[in-house]
Amino acid sequence: MRIFDPHIHMTSRTTDDYEAMHAAGVRALVEPSFWLGQPRTSPASFLDYFDSLLGWEPFRAAQYGIAHHCTLALNPKEAGDPRCTPVLDELPRYLVKDRVVAVGEIGYDSMTPAEDHALAAQLQLAADHGLPALVHTPHRDKLAGLRRTLDVVRESALSPERVLVDHLNETTLKEAENSGCWLGFSVYPDTKMDEERMVAILRAHGPERVLVNSAADWGRSDPLKTRAVGDLMLARGFTEDDVDRVLWRNPVAFYGLSGRLSLDLTDTDTDTDTGATGTGATHEGNSILRGGE
Repeated sequence: MRIFDPHIHMTSRTTDDYEAMHAAGVRALVEPSFWLGQPRTSPASFLDYFDSLLGWEPFRAAQYGIAHHCTLALNPKEAGDPRCTPVLDELPRYLVKDRVVAVGEIGYDSMTPAEDHALAAQLQLAADHGLPALVHTPHRDKLAGLRRTLDVVRESALSPERVLVDHLNETTLKEAENSGCWLGFSVYPDTKMDEERMVAILRAHGPERVLVNSAADWGRSDPLKTRAVGDLMLARGFTEDDVDRVLWRNPVAFYGLSGRLSLDLTDTDTDTDTGATGTGATHEGNSILRGGE
């Protein structure tokens, strides 16, 4: 089983997770930029974070045979903080980078006017840079948030076929499906979706335009939830082709709209400074090894 996790926050995970993910079949992932828990106080902290998503995390993932890409944005949680909003002016120089395959996460947290502005502005940035967009639907008032999101998408220069609406559930599926957007589901312990509900949706809806992710982050989450969905699909009578479509081909098709997706890892132990290979590979002089390893 080959797996592409289209939404996972590896900045918050350990190298043990990379190892376990590879053993489970994960060979590619997309890491959306997101809120880090501690409020950021200036655009500079965003830029350091973006740099890590473009440098250190791809290096770290490659050590375990996983292709890493990212999406960049001013996230909804911080879109109303005037200390953070100037990052919108910095995004254009990052959105041209090779490993950036979408603008995201964008969308709503509390559905404020500031979030309206950030969402509309970043949909325009996606259109300007020929990128798709990854949209976060709010954890509260989810259906109202989805409807407001879709209204802004319809008013934007970005076609729905280039938008992935994420964190969907049974209450938001139908309207999201009717919009023409791609459909994202996060499988997460205790909150969001679980494997049984996800497979029930797949049975009712089919695999078309559906992406399943773990959304693993700092909280209680599980980076192997994509594999759990694949295993349960097979146990419930889905074919291996169905599983491959949901867990691999659909994410490849959506993020491939960027023209930047690169899934070949011909060399997973390369020094980013010298180009040398071997166990001493580093990123800007740093490795993931500790002690005498």
